[in-house]
Amino acid sequence: MKPCTRDLTDLLDRVARAAEGRERVQISDILKELGDGSITPMLLVVCVILISPVSGIPGVPTLSALLVISLSVQALLGRHQPWLPDFLLRRALPCEKLLRALVWLRRPCAFVDRNTRPRLAFLTHGIMRLVALTACSIIPLGWPVLELVPFSATAGGLTVGLLVFGLFVRDGLFVLCGYGMITLTLGGALKFLF
Repeated sequence: MKPCTRDLTDLLDRVARAAEGRERVQISDILKELGDGSITPMLLVVCVILISPVSGIPGVPTLSALLVISLSVQALLGRHQPWLPDFLLRRALPCEKLLRALVWLRRPCAFVDRNTRPRLAFLTHGIMRLVALTACSIIPLGWPVLELVPFSATAGGLTVGLLVFGLFVRDGLFVLCGYGMITLTLGGALKFLF
């Protein structure tokens, strides 16, 4: 297996390779393409897919929630190589829609790659890494309910994506933005409820 780089564009290329020439691509095929140490990259791929138009496909938010929770908990436990049950590994996405979403994501991902550098490193390791991963394992709990409203899980996917991407590239500014999204979401929910 190839080692995974710390670059969004490379992640998109690897997912595209897993999907090329197929009608549907299984989660197991994407994991194989991502390579060694693929828990954080796999988490990031799930979030990137959830931010894309693919999130409107029925079942994608629920599948994403299961994957993010499972992978986040494993990362919290110190695993580097993910373990997923067979029923999740066999889940498949339509390749045509996935490849279209990857094309749609290329420009924003290239922009993010160009503007990423080591910053606020204390937010990306040690206890702060565990705090971010704990948030990543809690946020998706509501995504299956949000599936009733198409694309509503996208904000949660963006939040987890910011946290995971910050850990992935070791740029604490993205982790901080993820915490900002949590604060905005909780503030909006409290305002709506009261």
